[in-house]
Amino acid sequence: MEITELAVPDSYVIDLVPHGDTRGRFTEWYRADLLSQTVGHALPLAQANHSVSARGVLRGVHFALVPPGQAKYVYCPAGRVLDVVVDVRVGSPTFGVHDAVVLDSEQPRAVYLAEGLGHAFVALTDHTSVTYLVSAGYDPAREFGVDPTDPDLALPWPSDVELELSAKDQAAPTLAQAREQGLLPTMEQCAARYAQLRQV
Repeated sequence: MEITELAVPDSYVIDLVPHGDTRGRFTEWYRADLLSQTVGHALPLAQANHSVSARGVLRGVHFALVPPGQAKYVYCPAGRVLDVVVDVRVGSPTFGVHDAVVLDSEQPRAVYLAEGLGHAFVALTDHTSVTYLVSAGYDPAREFGVDPTDPDLALPWPSDVELELSAKDQAAPTLAQAREQGLLPTMEQCAARYAQLRQV
């Protein structure tokens, strides 16, 4: 696998190597040793999630408060998604910056994003599956989101897809509103968390 940092620091795209023959295909979609070499620490695995979405379903932009936050390793075993990482860390030099990666089951890739970063994706095909490993279990008291259609974020959702959002995501504040409400993690909190993980 080849790991490349995205425009949002502390997030990476992982290009995977599928091995196929007449029987089908095999892919190592997660390698703890290679990821930890790049990130500087292991990904503590607390929960594994799996979603199935129809074309146009948009999930996010979601993030968790730090500490502990929730790092994610995202993989698309079936279908195709546009996966987006957003820097929602107040005080980060790249605050508000995003990067987008197409995750496609035919050309397998994965995305890793560190604690404190926002995450969203839109399904580009019906019956799209997304599997993600996370570093902390779901805690509704610490999970928040920002509006994925916030014009100031200008996320690159495809114009030829009718977006379908949950009621919670539709009601999410803009990035500016979330900042004003004190809902966002700070870069200081995140940097301290990353340093703590490197010492484990």
